[in-house]
Amino acid sequence: MPLPKYHQVYLVLREQLHEGMFSQGLPGELALMEQFSVARVTVRRALAQLAQEGLISREPGRGTRSLVQRRVQQMDAAAHKTQQARLTGLLENLVSMGLRTTVKVLSVQRLLAPHDVAMALQMEDGELAQKAQRVRYTNEGPLSHITTWVPERIARSFGRKELAQKPILMLLEESGVKVGRAQQSISAKLADANMAQHLDIAVGSALLAVNRLIYDIDDKPIQWLHGLYRPDRYEYQMQLSRVGSIDAKVWVSKELSANFH
Repeated sequence: MPLPKYHQVYLVLREQLHEGMFSQGLPGELALMEQFSVARVTVRRALAQLAQEGLISREPGRGTRSLVQRRVQQMDAAAHKTQQARLTGLLENLVSMGLRTTVKVLSVQRLLAPHDVAMALQMEDGELAQKAQRVRYTNEGPLSHITTWVPERIARSFGRKELAQKPILMLLEESGVKVGRAQQSISAKLADANMAQHLDIAVGSALLAVNRLIYDIDDKPIQWLHGLYRPDRYEYQMQLSRVGSIDAKVWVSKELSANFH
């Protein structure tokens, strides 16, 4: 049974609040009605639930404001949940996936990276980066929405045209970088109106959210990626092997791969 519309709106707004959005206040009821294509009563019920949970404050004449403090250094917190991937496993598989799918480049920009991304990439103050946003497709339709950040000193040799033709890992190596390893975290996220349009799904649909940091063979970070994947078309596989005695019950990752269908 599908979730009630008010609950879908509530879930998306709750997630956005926890991500630190709406620092200047939430959109008004009319804007939310238009964004989610719902009636005013639906928006009000979702906001009432958020207020009941202490996530927002609604004051007549002053609008609706967030009571959620954005977590600082999200990449550092996520680092405790990461897995390292070998080039012969996940990264090689990702290149193969890139060659077997098509991509639409939405935008390529040259700008300062957000603080958490700049910290992850160990960028100098004022150093520019290339931000690229793409949607990847299989024969079934849209598979994922990908945002990548690469320091400009590395990304100078490729742009929109090249990103539309080759996987970014191949472009990095063609630019002289020797890719070494990847560190990533996987979680869940709900689709907002913008992402729902890109991935041809309903607002509030569940997505797999991937944060991935790529290093070169000298263990220097060279690319930060945030990907949102349709779980009906993407799966992530791990093979585990036991370490130590049977009583220890410790398992470590042996191979990592990402597949689409």
